[in-house]
Amino acid sequence: MIRHKSFKNAESFREFLKGVSPSDVYYSSAYYENPEEEMSGKAWVGADLIFDIDADHIPTPCDKLHDIWTCKECHLSGGGAKPEKCPQCGAQRFSGIAWPCGICLESAKRETMKLIDILEQDFGFSKQELIVAFSGHRGYHVQVEDEAVRTLDSMARREIADYLMGTGLEPTLHGVDAKVCVGPSLEDTGWKGRIAKGTYELLSAPEELEKAGLRKISSVIAGQRRQIQDRWNRKGPWGLITGVGTEGWEEITQLAVARQSVKIDTVVTADVHRLIRLANTIHGETGLKKTLFSPDHIEGFDPFKRAVAFEQDYVTIDIAEAPRFRLGEKVYGPFKNERVELPMAPAMLLLCKGVAEALEEPAVV
Repeated sequence: MIRHKSFKNAESFREFLKGVSPSDVYYSSAYYENPEEEMSGKAWVGADLIFDIDADHIPTPCDKLHDIWTCKECHLSGGGAKPEKCPQCGAQRFSGIAWPCGICLESAKRETMKLIDILEQDFGFSKQELIVAFSGHRGYHVQVEDEAVRTLDSMARREIADYLMGTGLEPTLHGVDAKVCVGPSLEDTGWKGRIAKGTYELLSAPEELEKAGLRKISSVIAGQRRQIQDRWNRKGPWGLITGVGTEGWEEITQLAVARQSVKIDTVVTADVHRLIRLANTIHGETGLKKTLFSPDHIEGFDPFKRAVAFEQDYVTIDIAEAPRFRLGEKVYGPFKNERVELPMAPAMLLLCKGVAEALEEPAVV
């Protein structure tokens, strides 16, 4: 890595990149008096507040279909998320391949939408103070550029992360009293309103309670669904639903908190020296761009269209193995031990993932 660089203007920076041709480009979220010095001499003066949402931190039903891990000690392989320890030899060192897919990225997008909502509604930041971007791989970055957060230390940033994730949040301190069946309303602000919203969503879709292991409560709620929907806005569910019990309400509200919380990488948020990928540069694991967009446009943002960097040329590659994936309007794969001519974008993704080798120089068509 080439570090501790600074540039007087954009043109000198571009010339530097042309000469080095790096696979990835990062910049510091921190501000320093002496940016070209080693860390001990930089003189930290502040840092933007960074949030990283990655599909790796979000359980999805598809990871077993496209993600592969391999133990570096005994070479045992498996699908899905990497285990903490190898089930065969107990080692904790793994290599692996994680693929970006529509389901994974949609789950990351939903978490990012929750994050933006909390930053606006609970913390009071405007959309103009938020920089939102697709990371180029399996998630999104949200960056707060505001003087109010710039000098926060790591502990203060951890407090913000805890708030977002609902860490240690106790529903009884936010208006929930399961014993007498009272609780917050949808109009409440902060976590009170979020608990109410999460509870309403669960009661409106009792199958979600069943998925969470609350089968008996799910059956009770299913029989009262119409009553819940008819009377929620007037009275809420508190005291309206029968047969749930104190323990059942406690389980429902805890699950509501979990669903309303945001799954962020807390290490990134607490780091006051964080390096973050530069916008409009290529991600070395996919060949896709880190792509900025307005927070207002996140719902319709499609990374498999907007983040494609290579839109011309074809190349012939040998592919060892790859799952089915989409780029643009086309779906490719699955592949196994095949020689294929592909457009540059999907070929680059396979090459960056290390599952393919190029046979020839790109031919302009």
